[in-house]
Amino acid sequence: MTRDTDPPARTSGTLPVRRRRRGRRAAAYTLGGLAALTGVGWVGLRVEPPALPEAGLVSGPVTTVPVPEGLPDPVDRFYRTLYGDEVPVIETAVVSGRGTMRVNGITFPARYRFSHVAGHDYRHYIEVTWFGRRLLAVNEWFLDGSARLELPFGVMEGPKIDQGANLALWAEAGWFPSIWLTDPRLRWEPVDATSARLLVPFGEETEEFTIVFDGDTGLLRRMESMRFKGEQDETRTLWLNEALDWDLLDDATVPMTTTVTWADEGTPWARLRTEELILNADLDRYIEAVGP
Repeated sequence: MTRDTDPPARTSGTLPVRRRRRGRRAAAYTLGGLAALTGVGWVGLRVEPPALPEAGLVSGPVTTVPVPEGLPDPVDRFYRTLYGDEVPVIETAVVSGRGTMRVNGITFPARYRFSHVAGHDYRHYIEVTWFGRRLLAVNEWFLDGSARLELPFGVMEGPKIDQGANLALWAEAGWFPSIWLTDPRLRWEPVDATSARLLVPFGEETEEFTIVFDGDTGLLRRMESMRFKGEQDETRTLWLNEALDWDLLDDATVPMTTTVTWADEGTPWARLRTEELILNADLDRYIEAVGP
C-alpha cells in the first residue's frame, strides 16, 4: 500500500524530457553565441582602415613630350583627351589608397601602396584589415624581371609568377599611362573604333593587352590580358583591369576607382580607390624596402 504522505512516483519519461530541454537550451545558447560572433565579424569587415602613413617621398619635376603621330584612332583620342598635345614623362610613381580585397572567399577592407620605377620595377605593400587594424600584410617585389611575393602563408616565386608580375607592371601604369607612349619598347596596334592592342616586353618575349576605351569619353575603360594565376597553373586565365571612373588628383587626371578580376571567378577580387599619387620621386632605396 502507498501512504498519503509518500512522494508521488517518478514517471519514466521525466528525465529524458528534462535532458532534451537542457540540450535544446544549450544548442540555443551555442547558436546565439555563434550568431553574435558572426555579427561582430561582419561589423569588423565594415570598418575602413585609416590611410597608410606617409612614405616621406616628394614629387619631382615632370617634363613633357608631344603625342606621337600614327597612333590608332582610339589611342590618339585617349591621350589628347587626357593630356592635350603633350604627355608627361614619368620615371617613377607611387600610388596609395584604400579599398577591398577578397581572401579565401571573404572580402576584407584593405589599404595599399604600389611603387613603380616606370616600365622596369615595382614594389607592392598591402594590408588586409579587420576593425581597421592590420590582419595580414603582403610584400611583393618585381625587380630586374624577377618577382618575389611574400605572403602570410608562404613565398611565391618562379617563371609563371614573373609572367603575371610583368603584366601587373604594365597594367598598373594605367595610373600614369604616358609611359605607354614614352617607352620605346612598347607598340600599339589597331583593333577597332574603341579598342587597340598594346604589346609590352617580357624579357626576350612579348606580351599583349587588349585595351578598350569608352566610346563617349574616350578614356580607358578596360584592359584584358592572359595571365598565369600561380606557378602551378598549366594554362593562363583572362585577367581584367577596369577603370570605373576618372577624376583630377593632385593636378593629374587618373582612374579613381579600379577593379581587378579573374574571369573564371566572375566578380572583382580587388576594388581600389586612388587617394595619393606621387610622381618622379627618388625611389632608389625605397623600391627595395619592406613595409609602407
